[in-house]
Amino acid sequence: MKQATVNIKNKRATFDYELIDTYTAGIVLTGTEIKSIRLGKASLVDTYCYFVGGELWVKNMHIAEYFYGSYNNHSARRERKLLLSKKELRNLLNDSKNPGFTIVPVRMFINEKGLAKVVIALAKGKKEYDKRQSLKEKDDKREMARAMRV
Repeated sequence: MKQATVNIKNKRATFDYELIDTYTAGIVLTGTEIKSIRLGKASLVDTYCYFVGGELWVKNMHIAEYFYGSYNNHSARRERKLLLSKKELRNLLNDSKNPGFTIVPVRMFINEKGLAKVVIALAKGKKEYDKRQSLKEKDDKREMARAMRV
């Protein structure tokens, strides 16, 4: 049985931030959480990562409660631990200490082995004029694509 591909994106992250470096991290989940993700019932809107005791945690990630879950269903917005190598964690911790930098989840997917993975990025916040420039570039690309079709 071939399962549907799960590819949940945080479109807001690329608009609000300039992505510097990306990492693919595992995520610690409960049974009902992975079932909800496989159904595509998750959202990365307003999600960010932070360090506690040398571990990377993701906050505000919404994974809807599993419909068939009973009394042991998970809470939708609990904090979840991300799994990276010590070297990657050290690099992220050092880079995120610089002013203006943060760590944001960009994409969540299920890999070939059936494990949930999160692509996180070291990001620098954009200014208002940078956002306007991004919108202008997006419109220009759309216009060029439209002109090519005609």
